[in-house]
Amino acid sequence: MPVRFPVIGMRPMRYVLACLLLLSSTLAAAVTPGSCSYTVTAPDGVTLAVQEHGAAEGPAIVFVHGLLGSRINWDAQLADARLQRYRLITYDLRGHGLSGTPVAASAYQEGMRWADDLAAVLKGANARDAVVVGWSLGGAVISNYLSHYGDTGLAGVVYVDGVIELRAEQLGAHPAIYRDLVSPDLHTHLQAVQEFVRLCFATPPPAPVFETLLANASLASWDMQRAVQGMSIDLVGLQRTRLPVLLMYGVRDALVATEPTLTRARQVQPRAQTVLYPDAGHAPFLEDSVRFNQDLLRFVEQIRAAH
Repeated sequence: MPVRFPVIGMRPMRYVLACLLLLSSTLAAAVTPGSCSYTVTAPDGVTLAVQEHGAAEGPAIVFVHGLLGSRINWDAQLADARLQRYRLITYDLRGHGLSGTPVAASAYQEGMRWADDLAAVLKGANARDAVVVGWSLGGAVISNYLSHYGDTGLAGVVYVDGVIELRAEQLGAHPAIYRDLVSPDLHTHLQAVQEFVRLCFATPPPAPVFETLLANASLASWDMQRAVQGMSIDLVGLQRTRLPVLLMYGVRDALVATEPTLTRARQVQPRAQTVLYPDAGHAPFLEDSVRFNQDLLRFVEQIRAAH
């Protein structure tokens, strides 16, 4: 079992990074009409940081970020004028960003906990008939929600380079990175975090974007990073859902093996629609944000037109 980081060494860094990101988010919120922040509490007591942008009375779109991310991953969507007529809800997953960071491994390994978090956000926001967009690990959150809560409260789901199963053939071949993410040596850990963020992109983003995402990733709980690699994912709900399902994947993804993952997703849910981004890696919502937002908007509008 890996040794934990010394408490004295990790907490100051986490607090400094949290302050910097909070300041950045506060400044951004100040110039974004209709934005607000609040917290909800999961059934197991974990506090979840929630944010809203766009039209307060509009149809809800809930964005669920991936491993080592936070709500700031979705800035290109929140800033898009075409999406502003929707109620855009983001939240920081447990162990990430400004949300709570439980220590127990079960808090991250039990997929139901992540499903409960999404349910708490939907309830706290009073969001009905929401379209939920899950990136990477966020895809597993959606699958677990569908299995534990069914289609309740949802109008559609979107998997963005989403993890379908934690199986070797569906993941990029980077065992050293996942090993080093939980290294007791701080230098080794931070190098792994940097490499993980780098692998999210087929083409390197501008330096300021990369630096922000790297600082953001460094906030993630070490306990979470160790335990989440054994997270349970239940696909029964995805198989049974009657909701519209959209799969949005970058062809050049280095962290999720696109073709094997899509093959498995289509086996589980044959009705799923698919959109591919030939020049994008693991983060098409950042790498090809204009087209991504168009495709997302088209899917959401199709759902609204059918209701």
